[in-house]
Amino acid sequence: MDVSPHIAIVDDDDAIRYALSSLLRSEDFSVSLFDSAEAFLQSLANQLPQCLLTDIQLPGLSGLDLQFRMRAEQPLLPVLVMTAFPEDKLRDQALAAGAVCFLRKPFDNCALLGCLRRAIAGTN
Repeated sequence: MDVSPHIAIVDDDDAIRYALSSLLRSEDFSVSLFDSAEAFLQSLANQLPQCLLTDIQLPGLSGLDLQFRMRAEQPLLPVLVMTAFPEDKLRDQALAAGAVCFLRKPFDNCALLGCLRRAIAGTN
Protein backbone atom coordinates (compact mmCIF):
# COMPACT_ATOMS: atom_id res chain seq x y z
CA MET A 1 0.00 0.00 0.00
CA ASP A 2 1.37 3.42 -0.95
CA VAL A 3 1.68 5.98 1.83
CA SER A 4 0.71 9.56 1.04
CA PRO A 5 3.67 11.96 1.21
CA HIS A 6 3.53 13.92 4.45
CA ILE A 7 3.87 17.72 4.15
CA ALA A 8 4.26 20.13 7.08
CA ILE A 9 2.86 23.62 6.50
CA VAL A 10 4.07 26.44 8.75
CA ASP A 11 2.18 29.72 8.35
CA ASP A 12 0.68 32.04 10.95
CA ASP A 13 -2.28 32.89 8.69
CA ASP A 14 -5.16 30.48 9.40
CA ALA A 15 -6.76 31.02 5.99
CA ILE A 16 -3.53 30.22 4.14
CA ARG A 17 -2.88 27.10 6.23
CA TYR A 18 -6.36 25.71 5.68
CA ALA A 19 -6.46 26.58 1.97
CA LEU A 20 -3.09 24.88 1.43
CA SER A 21 -4.23 21.91 3.48
CA SER A 22 -7.36 21.50 1.34
CA LEU A 23 -5.37 21.76 -1.87
CA LEU A 24 -2.74 19.25 -0.79
CA ARG A 25 -5.23 16.76 0.65
CA SER A 26 -7.15 16.89 -2.64
CA GLU A 27 -3.87 15.87 -4.31
CA ASP A 28 -3.45 12.91 -1.92
CA PHE A 29 -0.85 14.44 0.38
CA SER A 30 -0.96 13.96 4.14
CA VAL A 31 -0.70 17.34 5.87
CA SER A 32 0.21 18.73 9.29
CA LEU A 33 -0.45 22.39 10.07
CA PHE A 34 1.54 24.69 12.36
CA ASP A 35 1.07 28.36 13.20
CA SER A 36 4.70 28.88 14.22
CA ALA A 37 8.17 27.48 13.68
CA GLU A 38 8.32 26.60 17.37
CA ALA A 39 5.14 24.47 17.13
CA PHE A 40 6.61 22.65 14.14
CA LEU A 41 9.90 22.00 15.94
CA GLN A 42 8.03 20.55 18.93
CA SER A 43 6.24 18.11 16.61
CA LEU A 44 9.47 16.62 15.26
CA ALA A 45 9.68 14.19 18.16
CA ASN A 46 6.53 12.53 16.78
CA GLN A 47 7.00 12.64 13.02
CA LEU A 48 9.41 14.06 10.47
CA PRO A 49 7.57 15.16 7.32
CA GLN A 50 8.81 14.41 3.81
CA CYS A 51 8.73 18.11 2.99
CA LEU A 52 8.42 21.42 4.83
CA LEU A 53 6.51 24.37 3.37
CA THR A 54 7.11 27.50 5.44
CA ASP A 55 6.24 31.15 5.28
CA ILE A 56 9.09 33.57 5.94
CA GLN A 57 7.15 36.03 8.12
CA LEU A 58 6.32 34.17 11.34
CA PRO A 59 6.00 35.21 14.96
CA GLY A 60 9.10 34.22 16.92
CA LEU A 61 11.51 32.17 14.81
CA SER A 62 11.27 33.25 11.16
CA GLY A 63 10.78 30.86 8.28
CA LEU A 64 14.36 31.48 7.11
CA ASP A 65 15.67 30.74 10.60
CA LEU A 66 13.58 27.56 10.60
CA GLN A 67 15.02 26.61 7.21
CA PHE A 68 18.60 27.17 8.44
CA ARG A 69 17.93 25.11 11.56
CA MET A 70 16.38 22.25 9.59
CA ARG A 71 19.31 22.26 7.19
CA ALA A 72 21.64 21.79 10.16
CA GLU A 73 19.50 19.19 11.94
CA GLN A 74 17.76 17.41 9.04
CA PRO A 75 19.80 18.20 5.92
CA LEU A 76 17.81 15.82 3.70
CA LEU A 77 14.45 17.43 4.48
CA PRO A 78 13.37 19.47 1.45
CA VAL A 79 12.13 22.97 2.29
CA LEU A 80 9.90 25.23 0.22
CA VAL A 81 9.73 28.88 1.25
CA MET A 82 6.83 31.22 0.59
CA THR A 83 6.25 34.90 1.27
CA ALA A 84 3.91 37.76 0.48
CA PHE A 85 6.88 40.13 0.75
CA PRO A 86 9.35 38.88 -1.84
CA GLU A 87 12.69 40.58 -1.73
CA ASP A 88 15.68 39.54 -3.78
CA LYS A 89 17.81 39.30 -0.64
CA LEU A 90 15.35 36.90 1.04
CA ARG A 91 15.01 34.80 -2.12
CA ASP A 92 18.78 34.61 -2.46
CA GLN A 93 19.20 33.60 1.20
CA ALA A 94 16.52 30.91 0.97
CA LEU A 95 17.87 29.43 -2.26
CA ALA A 96 21.49 29.60 -1.05
CA ALA A 97 20.42 27.69 2.06
CA GLY A 98 18.95 24.95 -0.13
CA ALA A 99 15.28 25.85 -0.55
CA VAL A 100 13.77 23.75 -3.34
CA CYS A 101 11.49 26.63 -4.33
CA PHE A 102 10.84 30.24 -3.37
CA LEU A 103 7.15 31.01 -3.88
CA ARG A 104 5.67 34.50 -3.98
CA LYS A 105 2.17 34.77 -2.50
CA PRO A 106 -0.24 34.54 -4.11
CA PHE A 107 1.21 31.71 -6.12
CA ASP A 108 -0.21 29.40 -8.73
CA ASN A 109 -1.39 26.07 -7.31
CA CYS A 110 0.25 24.20 -10.18
CA ALA A 111 3.59 25.84 -9.39
CA LEU A 112 3.31 24.79 -5.75
CA LEU A 113 2.34 21.23 -6.62
CA GLY A 114 5.19 20.98 -9.11
CA CYS A 115 7.68 22.17 -6.48
CA LEU A 116 6.34 19.69 -3.92
CA ARG A 117 6.52 16.79 -6.33
CA ARG A 118 10.09 17.68 -7.33
CA ALA A 119 11.07 18.03 -3.68
CA ILE A 120 9.62 14.68 -2.70
CA ALA A 121 11.02 12.91 -5.76
CA GLY A 122 14.46 14.19 -4.78
CA THR A 123 14.21 12.55 -1.36
CA ASN A 124 13.51 9.05 -2.66
